[in-house]
Amino acid sequence: MDNTEKIYRNRITDSALELKLEAFGATLIVGPKGCGKTTTAKHYANSYIEFQDEDTREGLLSVAENMPSKLLIGDKPRLFDEWQDAPKIWGAIRKSVDDSGLKGQYILTGSSSQKVETAHTGTLRISTLRMFPMSLYESGESSGTVSLMDLFEGKDIEWEESKLTIDDLIYAICRGGWPQSIDVENREAALSIASDLFYQTCHTDISNISHVKRNPLWAERLIRSYSRNICTLAETKTIFSDTSQATGISKPTFYDYFHDLEDLYIIDELPAWCPAIRSKEAIRSGNKRNLVDPSIAVAALGLSPDYFNTDFKTLGFLFESLCIRDLKIYSSGMNGEVSYYHDRYGLEADAVLHLKDGRYALIEFKLGSKEIDMGAEHLCEIERLIGEYNKKEKQVPLRLPDLKLVITATEYGYKREDGVYVIPIGCLKN
Repeated sequence: MDNTEKIYRNRITDSALELKLEAFGATLIVGPKGCGKTTTAKHYANSYIEFQDEDTREGLLSVAENMPSKLLIGDKPRLFDEWQDAPKIWGAIRKSVDDSGLKGQYILTGSSSQKVETAHTGTLRISTLRMFPMSLYESGESSGTVSLMDLFEGKDIEWEESKLTIDDLIYAICRGGWPQSIDVENREAALSIASDLFYQTCHTDISNISHVKRNPLWAERLIRSYSRNICTLAETKTIFSDTSQATGISKPTFYDYFHDLEDLYIIDELPAWCPAIRSKEAIRSGNKRNLVDPSIAVAALGLSPDYFNTDFKTLGFLFESLCIRDLKIYSSGMNGEVSYYHDRYGLEADAVLHLKDGRYALIEFKLGSKEIDMGAEHLCEIERLIGEYNKKEKQVPLRLPDLKLVITATEYGYKREDGVYVIPIGCLKN
């Protein structure tokens, strides 16, 4: 029997969790199933209760139902994994935090496939922390030689080289950032994890989250249709029409399924950045369609890495989804947020990374080197329009972008003469 202790992979979420433990009495970690919530929580906990442990489950649930405060006894921080199985623990933790006034006492994690109504919100006592699957930097596939924070701080790059080939990126997109798959040497086995997550989402979790029996084939069709529109501004009616033609699903039921998938953290859309640099009417303000990890789209569409040898168009959308996932993870470690810009004239920035201090980066994602010039031109044109806007609106000027980035699947990173940085995703970190 192998008793070797499993090595903990550091997560960008770690620093955010440490901050939460300093500021609040308890922290609830949320995110899609399989993203590593429990592993991270156990790394920081000094004691824990696992309600899913069948050897002790019945006794623990009995205590939790009749005297939940007894379960709070233990070294702090104390973790309650799958806390939703014993919902009274929420109120007990809230009261304990109120009574003691101490910080960093409790961590809660739970399957995102269950929603529980609690008597109290936990506001200012129990803070929520969002986790994602792993970024390429966390999985060890990005070298991390280019730091977004360093770029914001004014550090230039001269020449960077990514060791990730296009085949490596295709595999990373298909496998996803699920911690369970990262160290699996057998690639077929690693790829099967995203497929199983897609299956479980449609056949089990979507019914559990709503406490309503859902049709798994309808859920599969919805995610498949959604995946065909990933990283586009497709209207909801387009996805509904595609899904309903295949299933006959009604519009209200479609929206129920859609919101269930949001509650499961499977659908994870990108909001619009809407500066009126032309006019309010010119801005596309709908959400950009995206999933929490591109591997779900690959699984839903029934694709394999070999498929992309002949379809770079689909690969381009999935590459953008991968980049958005990584940017959301990196921004969480920088106290930032990610959105996108697009107007009806076709001018776009695939992503806009805003920091809380007002600094921001305009970003385009380009799979190949031939598209870099066009992406850079878009970013420079947005910057020019903001400058023109500021000449007219001197009382409330818009900040010029602090960074202009084209993130690519190519090999080399450098700074262009127009000030745009070309950064391979295989070099990037927070």
